[in-house]
Amino acid sequence: MAKEIERKFLVKGDGWRSEVSSSSNFLQAYIASGEDRSVRIRIMDDARARLTIKIGRKLIARDEFEYDIPLSDAREMAGNAVGIVLEKTRYEVEHEGYTWEVDVYDGTYKGLVVAEVEVEDENARPDIPDWIGREITGDRRYSNVVMATEDLSRELCHGLSSAAR
Repeated sequence: MAKEIERKFLVKGDGWRSEVSSSSNFLQAYIASGEDRSVRIRIMDDARARLTIKIGRKLIARDEFEYDIPLSDAREMAGNAVGIVLEKTRYEVEHEGYTWEVDVYDGTYKGLVVAEVEVEDENARPDIPDWIGREITGDRRYSNVVMATEDLSRELCHGLSSAAR
């Protein structure tokens, strides 16, 4: 069983852009969700797809299972998504031994920019780059499954410049 442990932050400014090592466009759709679990498909660069199952109530650490699936299956499942299909570009940024994933949302959440960093345990405190804003780990509003199943775009995208501080 794989355990995902991550911290999540709002991003302030564009300082991270000069440090990008790779990027990928994502279409992310939730097939099922419950209080402590979700099943999603992710189509990456319109070329490959993955099915992900996450189980656990804590937003910082959950069990995670991922499997490659046929692109045609993923497209069909996305057509049956629960709620909003999320659109975003993920940029990878290396900083002080950690890979930061910066998600720049498009579509319904256009303008929202969030960074995640996977850590080895819940107490890990990676060096925080200067382009990182307020920590939102544990804030359910920024959970992708919540963003997909509840339209929080007005709340999360309104006044972004002050929220990132």
